[in-house]
Amino acid sequence: MFEDHEIISTIEMVKNENLDVRAVTLGVNLFDCISHDLSVFKKNIRRKIIGHADPLVETCDRVGEKYGIEVVNKRISISPIALVGASFSAEQMVEIAHELNDIAKTVNIDFIGGFSALVEKGMAKGDKALIQAIPRALAETQRVCASVNVATTKAGINMDAVYEMSKAIKRAAEMSADDDGLACAKLCVFSNIPQDMPFMAGAYLGVGVADAVINVGVSGPGVVKRAIERNLADQRLTLGKVAEIIKRTACKVTRVGELIGREVADNLGIQFGVVDLSLAPTPTVGDSIGEIFQALGLSHIGVPGSTAALAMLNDAVKKGGAFASSHVGGLSGAFIPVSEDLNIANAAHRGYLSIEKLEAMTSVCSVGLDMVPVPGNITEETLAGMIADEMAIGTINAKTTATRIIPVPGKKAGDKVYFGGLLGEAMIMDVPHSQLTDTFVTFGGRIPAPIHSLKN
Repeated sequence: MFEDHEIISTIEMVKNENLDVRAVTLGVNLFDCISHDLSVFKKNIRRKIIGHADPLVETCDRVGEKYGIEVVNKRISISPIALVGASFSAEQMVEIAHELNDIAKTVNIDFIGGFSALVEKGMAKGDKALIQAIPRALAETQRVCASVNVATTKAGINMDAVYEMSKAIKRAAEMSADDDGLACAKLCVFSNIPQDMPFMAGAYLGVGVADAVINVGVSGPGVVKRAIERNLADQRLTLGKVAEIIKRTACKVTRVGELIGREVADNLGIQFGVVDLSLAPTPTVGDSIGEIFQALGLSHIGVPGSTAALAMLNDAVKKGGAFASSHVGGLSGAFIPVSEDLNIANAAHRGYLSIEKLEAMTSVCSVGLDMVPVPGNITEETLAGMIADEMAIGTINAKTTATRIIPVPGKKAGDKVYFGGLLGEAMIMDVPHSQLTDTFVTFGGRIPAPIHSLKN
């Protein structure tokens, strides 16, 4: 049961503090669509996805209107195409991407994720074909998102896959040069990828999940900021009390998300999965993770103290969500995407947030180097090194990390890049020694799993 004051404060969050349901994502299992005939396979996946997803947008809008809470994005995640399409060539994989893009347009969803491969321990034929297809698939479509998991705490880091992904990222950027490498904004490289997250570009439906499932992502950085600001006048305020405020706020936000997600699932006759309570910012003023840091007394995100503040924020959000729901999943924490958060982009532009400090902060946040524009002439070896470093943080710390790095063709550090919509804009970050061709990443093989992977 909700107390009256909880209901009133939640209404205030919706009206004035940018609380929304950031994404309702329908996961669809495609394993029963497998065929060695490409035309049959495409017909099967079209029939299966549209059969489940046709009423998705209308249902989300109706439920959102009922409660006065906007469902901003409606999305689909599918079984990894490298698995269900393992028999197809790279060229055929591109055809599948076009089919998925057309399906997404047909049911009017924002993005479809699952053009994915899981290669933490090695690359099979289907994995290699999908990775080879990624640049064209993303450059030639608008709504298809890709993710490749190259590392886990149990398996270690597949350095062959890391290097191949650096090449794929560079090619994807070059193929979308007219859009400042926009194709790369739809591509994530992961360590310990979750099977159930609703957020793009990394969403896919795991192999251990139901035939169809609804996962919901809520977000409220503006809500958290205002909650902190309301208590700043309290002379007895300590960081322990701030953590408690964040925890209680995250609890309310999670309850809202689960309410919407369960009702959408019930209306569709589909199993409810998880609430991902990640604090995902937008370029809108007042909806920023960076502004939370300023409310905590830091002049800018990236200055000394930022990693500690982010650790506290991330932990408090998870504790609040875990209390509110027994089905918390996905990433569930704080995102720090550079271009998608106006405050973070500004801190990077003014020199308060460097690429090195950003990497350090990813050791305690929910994702990693997210929406980071870098000079277009960065070498494949340097890019692979950045990916490998981020994978190591995830692997050693038994957490999810990822990279969504965008080499912007023809542009250098300090130039401005504009991606539009939720993807935002930013100045291209300086990457020290970006022209190195060090051979470390070219050794290949697999960096072994850490010793604590032996826990059973």
